[in-house]
Amino acid sequence: MQVSVAQRSSAGWGSGLLGVLIFSGSLPATRVGVAGFDPFFLTSVRAVIAALLAMAFLSFLKQPLPKRHDILSLAVVALGVVVGFPLLSALALQQMSAAHSLVLSGLLPLSTAIFAVFRAGEKPKLLFWVCSGLGSLAVVIYALLHSSGGPTQGDLYMLVAVVVCGLAYAEGATLSKKLGGWQVISWALVLAFPVMLLVALVSWPVELPDIHSTAWIGLAYISVFSMLIGFVFWYRGLALGGVAAVSQLQLLQPFFGLMLAAVLLQEQISPAMIGATLFVVACVVGAKRNA
Repeated sequence: MQVSVAQRSSAGWGSGLLGVLIFSGSLPATRVGVAGFDPFFLTSVRAVIAALLAMAFLSFLKQPLPKRHDILSLAVVALGVVVGFPLLSALALQQMSAAHSLVLSGLLPLSTAIFAVFRAGEKPKLLFWVCSGLGSLAVVIYALLHSSGGPTQGDLYMLVAVVVCGLAYAEGATLSKKLGGWQVISWALVLAFPVMLLVALVSWPVELPDIHSTAWIGLAYISVFSMLIGFVFWYRGLALGGVAAVSQLQLLQPFFGLMLAAVLLQEQISPAMIGATLFVVACVVGAKRNA
């Protein structure tokens, strides 16, 4: 039994890490996307594209319909990760850099762990909360030291996005134990599809042919990878390894994203970033051992 638990935990952490790596490109891609598209159109059309793919997968693999008592949980997932976080982060990225939003997203693990206590019934050890809190504090300090001016409306959007996304992660992970990880995000997309399609049609840009190709690339990434494929690995990881524990991997997401920006956009990696990254890695290791 112990071997089986250890194998599930390792598989969960591996799958969760793949999800985090995919999500690391989400905010930079969204930042590129909002340079060409309205946030409401960007949010709705990414959901519509992902939902069409999800419908194809569900149909091809002959997946049964979710039970009636699972609809409310799927609605929470849809409101959090299909509508809430994508829209709020897109609005925030009209006012801040991708780098700044990435660092603020480092608060997601703490938000997810808190909701895991209430929604998944998990009870991490005290040292887990110490490690998670220190990692989140490091993220906040890094954000404050590398931001210009005081808090903005964009910061508020990102903080609310972190809260609703944390709830959706915990809810989706709990439901994944019954339906499966990819099925949860797929049915959530299907549930949100009618509303998202209507919003996409209402907010359809008149200057569509003139939008720069980079905005289209950003839209393609967040539609296929951020909105669907990343969740296949992420929800599987949370379900196998534990919501509170595996969620701490997202402390690494801001730094993965910043490194991605350095490679693709030739931005410099500062000594402060390296130091913060090493400290956060230590916090993730500590959280894993005490979850």
